[in-house]
This record gives sequence, structure tokens and C-alpha cells, in this order.
Amino acid sequence: MKLSCEVNVHHLTRVEGHGNIRISIKNGVVKKAQWEVVETPRFFEAMLVGKHWENAPYICGRICGICSIGHTLASIRAVENAFGITPSAQTTTLRLLLKHMETLQSHILHLYFLAAPDFLGTGSVLPLTKTHPQVVQQALRLKLLANDACDIIGGRRLHPTRTVVGGFTMLPEKAELETIRQRLLSSVSDLLASAELFKTFAIPDFSRETEFVSLKGETNYPFIGGALVSTDGVLKKEHQYRAMTNEYCKTGFTSKLSRLSRPSLAVGALARLNNNFPLLHPAAQEISISLGLEPVNHNPYMGNVAQLVECVHVVLDSVHLIDTLLGTPWQEPRQPVHAKKGEGVGAVEVPRGILYHYYKFDSLGKVIKADCVIPTSQNHANILHDIEALASQYAKAGKKDREIELLAEMLVRAYDPCISCSVH
Repeated sequence: MKLSCEVNVHHLTRVEGHGNIRISIKNGVVKKAQWEVVETPRFFEAMLVGKHWENAPYICGRICGICSIGHTLASIRAVENAFGITPSAQTTTLRLLLKHMETLQSHILHLYFLAAPDFLGTGSVLPLTKTHPQVVQQALRLKLLANDACDIIGGRRLHPTRTVVGGFTMLPEKAELETIRQRLLSSVSDLLASAELFKTFAIPDFSRETEFVSLKGETNYPFIGGALVSTDGVLKKEHQYRAMTNEYCKTGFTSKLSRLSRPSLAVGALARLNNNFPLLHPAAQEISISLGLEPVNHNPYMGNVAQLVECVHVVLDSVHLIDTLLGTPWQEPRQPVHAKKGEGVGAVEVPRGILYHYYKFDSLGKVIKADCVIPTSQNHANILHDIEALASQYAKAGKKDREIELLAEMLVRAYDPCISCSVH
């Protein structure tokens, strides 16, 4: 007897925002496989028009409560590129360190609190406090470390106040950085334990070839600025972001979608790893290989593993960055800023993928045009095509309703979507 099933997930849980999954299979044939984004759009670009350049990073940092540091840094970079400002080595190092801590913040939140319950057979993280208390404790220690570091460098855990165009309003105490350095080194044991935990997870056997887009690293694994690259060989400069995103609208989505060489593309930790694997810290590479993740990997569920690998990388690279800062006398925290007519683009790899901010300024430094392209909006089309392929594959395998529903939910969660940001 051929499979028939109905899946209707109205507002998927353990993701940020509201999205629906609808799958209908009749006699082994997929009749419907949909990913729907139904939130009311938020018009941040319109809010920016007429605002002074100094206000842009503070406004854009509020687009997201998870990637607020990434949005702030992308906004700052767009302003600096428009005004022809090159940040100092000190500022560049501190910004990357802050960005690393946001990556750790967000990845740990997703891996332990949103994704792990699926693999451990619970509906949320709460039952794990009794069944796997050591796992929850690992997560809390890592999350607290990242939170505290963001406090020290950015001024707050979320929505940083010290990061501004031209540098920082104030610098952290070097004693504080030394403390964070020691905590980073101590956290390695928790990350190794996390890797051992992930080795016990049964990653669904699913693969659909796609195109992965990210920043292109030159000498370091990329997070802030630089060229854009795809696994299909497309290479663009940072200011050519529109040729990389090709946004369009689709019925059933209150977010825009993106495509490049194929009907869809993917951004995020898996895309970064697929494009820049040789630039990962050697210890992160080793853990990635031990978990079965080597480029180019087309299994979207491996996005969870890629996030864990990046946690190892950012922790160890942060130790190096702090060593650099501790070994150099503090310079002036901020350089002068002179507004001028112009336009600039800032590309930053936030946890969910590559984020773009574009601003055009008049001679007084007021925004006359703005554009933000969010990682999850770039992923929506790929999620949709993945769900279609997943439904077809498991319909033929004779999976039951709840099995297909859980696999579809886990697939969307593997992208770690920030749906509310995508409908900005």
C-alpha cells in the first residue's frame, strides 16, 4: 500500500519567528510541499531614510535580538566604506573578537536549546535539565562566557553601545580581556564534550545539491568584509552584493527570496565551511572531519555540525586575538569621522549567513537610500526546495506522518532561521 499523509505545522516551534510547513502525500505522490513565511513585514530601510549617519548602526542593531552585533557591524562598515574610512588594526581586531563572541552566543543557543532536543527525543530543553544535566550545564557555561565577553567589549550583551563608526567609544580593560582569555581556554573541554555528544546524534540521511554562498577568506576564515564566493564558482566584490542575492518576491512569503546560478542558494555556517574549510583553525578542522563533515557537503542537517565546528574555531581564534591585543599598547579608541556624499556596502557573516547593508548619503551625511539583505531571506527558497525533495524521498521510503513531520521540522531548524529579520 502506497503512503498517504498530511503534515500541517502551523507556526514551527524552536525557531525565531513564524513559519508554516505543509506537506500532502497521496498514494506515494507528493501533492504539496510548502514552506510559508507569514509574518508582517518590518520596514527598517524606510526608517533609516532621513536619519543621520551616526544613528544608522543603533537603529539597525535593533533589527535582530540575536544578531544585533552583526547588524551593527555591517551598518558601521557600510558607513565607513561610504565615507572612505579604513579602521585601525586595533579596531579591526576588537570588532572581530566581538563578532566571534556573538557567533558563540548564537550557535550555542541554537545547538543546545533549539536543535539538541530533536536528537535527544524531547520537545524542548527543559526535560534535559533532568535527563542530561551535564549537557545543559555545558551550554550555560559557554553561553555565559560569550555573553560576558560581549558585555566587556561591546558594552552590552545585546545591542552594543561602544561600537561606533571609526572605532569604539571606550576600550575594555586589559585585565578583563585576560580573564576572558582564561575562560576561553577552559571552555575547550566543554566544546570537546559537545563534539562527543554530537557523535551520538543520528543525522538524517538526506542530501540535495545546492549552491553555497559566503564571504571568501584570503588568509583567515572570513567574518567581516571581503569578496563574495559561491561553490558554483561565482566570485563578486563586496559592493556587487545585488548580483549575488538577486532578490525576488513569491506568493506565500512576506520575505523576499534569493537565487544565483540555480533556483536557490544557501548561506550560513555550512556555506562558510564549504567555501573556506582550509582556513579553519586546525583543531576545528579535526573535529569537523571526526564528525563526518568535509567540503562540499550538501546535507542541510549538517548545518548543526558546521555551527559546532565554528564554535571551536571562534574560541581558539579569540585566544589569538586577545593575545594580540594584550601584546600591544592601546591606541586612541576612535578616529575622526567626516561625513560626505557617497554610498557604501557592508557585508558581515552573522551566525545564519552573509548579511548585507547598503546606504547612500547626501553631503550632510543623511541617509537617502538604504537596503538590507538578511541571511534567512536568502535561505527561504532553499528551505522550500529542500522540503519538496525531502517529502519526495521519504514518501518513497514509506515514512509515516509524524516521521516526515519531524524530519521537516528538523530540516528547517537546521538552517537556524531568523524569520522576523527576514521580513524586515
